[in-house]
Formats: sequence, C-alpha cells, structure tokens
Amino acid sequence: MPAVTASDAAPPGAASRPIVLVGMMGSGKSTVGRRFVDADKALEERCGVPIATIFELEGEDGFRRRETAILDELSRLPEIVLATGGGAVTRDENRRILAERGLVIFLQASITDLWQRLRRDRTRPLLQTANPRERIAELLAEREPLY
Repeated sequence: MPAVTASDAAPPGAASRPIVLVGMMGSGKSTVGRRFVDADKALEERCGVPIATIFELEGEDGFRRRETAILDELSRLPEIVLATGGGAVTRDENRRILAERGLVIFLQASITDLWQRLRRDRTRPLLQTANPRERIAELLAEREPLY
C-alpha cells in the first residue's frame, strides 16, 4: 500500500491555508514552531506599543477590534503558522475568519501548567489581578468551549 502524505489527505487548497494555533495564554502557541507569525507581536509592531499599553489606552474592546483586523489580514497569507492571542476566540468574527481560512489547532494545557508558565509574567493585562491563578481558571472556563 502506498504511503499517504499530508498533501494526499488534505482537502484541495489546504496546503496553502494557514495553520492557526489557538489556546490559553501560556499554552505554548508561540513556542511550538520556528516559522510562524505571532498575531500579538504583529499587532505590537503595527501599533508601536506593547499590548498592555493598548489595553490601558483603549480597553479590552479596543484591543479586540485591533486583534480582529490583524487576524483578518494575517489569515490571508498562504503557508504560514499563525499563533493567535489567547482571547482571540472570544469574538465570533475571529472564530469564523480562522475556521474559514485556516486549519485551527487547539493547544491545551492544564491550569497548573499555565500557572507555572505565567506566574512571573507581568506583561499580561488580564492577569494583573489580586489572584492571577484564579483569573487563569476563570478565563480557561470561559474560553475552552470556544477553542
């Protein structure tokens, strides 16, 4: 029996579709691949400021609008691996864009692993709370069904 390659098993046009990585912050989206585009980094470069500053100036809604625009743009690029922000899936439009244009892969990590990876990270606006571990659990409960 001949070997089946990824291109043999993929639907027509799938080879040029981006691979889209979704999952909670700290799940490993930005570290799994070497040739990829990180949507958060692309957004920071475009705006010239860190994501935390965008949150501070425009709030989460402003950030999410900018995130949707960059995801729309980046998801049109062929043959890339695209790492999204952990909350990208919270907007219906983002889920639709990513599902239509890419092969979406959910990277899952336990709350314990996420906490170990994120506990010293002071750059995550949504974790700047009195109890960041509890906030990770809340975000995961909200987002996991969307991933």
